[in-house]
Amino acid sequence: MDCFNYPLDTGTLLRKKRRIRKELLAQNPHPLHKRIAILGGSTTNEVADQLGLFLLQYGIQAEFYQSEYAQYWQDAMFGTPELDAFHPDILYVHTSWRNVTEFPTTASSEEEIDAMLEREYTRFTQMWQALRDKFHCPIIQNNFDRPNYRLMGNRDIWDPRGRSNFLSRLNQKFYGYAASHEDFYINDIDYLSADYGVSAWGDAFYWHMYKYAMCLDAIPSLAGSVANIIKSIYGRNKKVLVLDLDNTLWGGIVGDDGVDGIAIGPEVPEGQVYAEFQSYCKALKTIGVVLAVDSKNDEANALAGLRHPDGVLRPEDFVSIKANWDPKDQNLKAIAEELSLGADSFVFADDNPAERAIVSAQIPGAAVPALDAAENYIRILDHGGYFETTVLSREDLKKTEQYHARAQAARARAAFADYGDYLDSLQMTATIRPFEPVYLQRIAQLTNKSNQFNLTTLRCTEDDIRAMAADDRYVTLSGRLADKFADNGVVSVVAAQQDGQTLHIRLWLMSCRVLKRGMEDAMMDVLMDQAAGRGVKTVMGYYYPTAKNAMVKDFYAGMGFAQVSGDADGNTVWSLSVEDYKPRRPHMIIEQ
Repeated sequence: MDCFNYPLDTGTLLRKKRRIRKELLAQNPHPLHKRIAILGGSTTNEVADQLGLFLLQYGIQAEFYQSEYAQYWQDAMFGTPELDAFHPDILYVHTSWRNVTEFPTTASSEEEIDAMLEREYTRFTQMWQALRDKFHCPIIQNNFDRPNYRLMGNRDIWDPRGRSNFLSRLNQKFYGYAASHEDFYINDIDYLSADYGVSAWGDAFYWHMYKYAMCLDAIPSLAGSVANIIKSIYGRNKKVLVLDLDNTLWGGIVGDDGVDGIAIGPEVPEGQVYAEFQSYCKALKTIGVVLAVDSKNDEANALAGLRHPDGVLRPEDFVSIKANWDPKDQNLKAIAEELSLGADSFVFADDNPAERAIVSAQIPGAAVPALDAAENYIRILDHGGYFETTVLSREDLKKTEQYHARAQAARARAAFADYGDYLDSLQMTATIRPFEPVYLQRIAQLTNKSNQFNLTTLRCTEDDIRAMAADDRYVTLSGRLADKFADNGVVSVVAAQQDGQTLHIRLWLMSCRVLKRGMEDAMMDVLMDQAAGRGVKTVMGYYYPTAKNAMVKDFYAGMGFAQVSGDADGNTVWSLSVEDYKPRRPHMIIEQ
């Protein structure tokens, strides 16, 4: 829906939220259900309404608990029966500068201010720890915006007695906490308020009349920011930025103007704008975003443009370059097939509104931001929140290399008539071991990202994964897969709980980038070996359907399991005797 694209259509979001909610539910009949507790230092009803809308567009249906007005600290520290029974999946602490309990005065000494700062910080850390100990779920905490006035003018930001300075120092302490604690995230309302305009954001009318922490029209921006964090936690980020070339990565048309005639680089202002945009796109690679090209062009001209001496991006920065005269929606589908990704993993950036309209209509799920003037490209993509980063693992930093390898493997497959010969040609090695500390972050990340090959859709925090690894009742397996093109990193995760002579598979997932390679066969072989070693007689498997995991509906049947039960919602239970299991022996070396 266009109302969610930057710039937000706040009028529509605020006035027509019931209609929007109904339409979003119709578009996604199988959303991911999550319970979100909002502990507010101000009125939060509209925050919850807007957050619910933004999450629905990401396929997440939220149920909310809201603390009574300004009771956030009391609810956290002392609990309420309602909150305790709610069992939140996410805790969001919605506070602002108005919830700071004490500020310096012009008479305060530096020692008094330091003590005051420490008391305020401790009040929050005690609250966070109490919430963590009770609920064991991710916490999202607002940092502090600033008042829309400065008592001392410019001095307010550097003088320790200034409120702006005090809030800045308190924010820094919050950031240090976030850096040293897992599953703790900062919602940056300091940035949001500055971007919106501090004076408008902090319009005192809305505080005194409604006890809103910001003006009404700013609440969708706040909700969008929180929703971006939550959808990133649950693996709903976009993965690939697909870029047009002419008038998107450079000014002009390379086929008509020639390489020397396109605008890119420091010589003219227009060229500087495009060079900055290319730099932004290249920087996205450092957080794991994959780049591709979809352009109506002769390939030779496209490559020549990408090799312009003043350009920032080069052909090797892209995992796929589709420069031809085919419809762009067809090219995008081809890129998705090469990379084994769904359409909802893509952002399509093109200056041409006609091309955007075609892709938007033909590729449901792809994000198609409305690019206008080139100087706005960065802001439009950045404010869209498509690539929100909550965890940055080593695997994320190697995404371009891994997807390059996937595209190479897809092209190599076309050269083989026999699929088994193709798999042998990849020279694959699977390393399958119990959960190890060095991979806990990646394993937790996978549980929240993998959707197509995910049998139970169990979402886990790092603490959950650590608890499984430490529990003797669990068989835990993480699988790495390397081939002649690349090391794909940890791509598959299994966790099974033993109850007597029965082993229940609670978690089984695999990254889509290694689909149809036989990794699932290797994991099953190792799991069954370990089950036999524990004296297990029967292994039970569970499948819970979602909008995205239909591809594994018959997974257990293909492994030789027999279905023992099922319900009207498609949930099925499967059983296999360890004694009857026939090893799969996939086309790879298995190391343990």
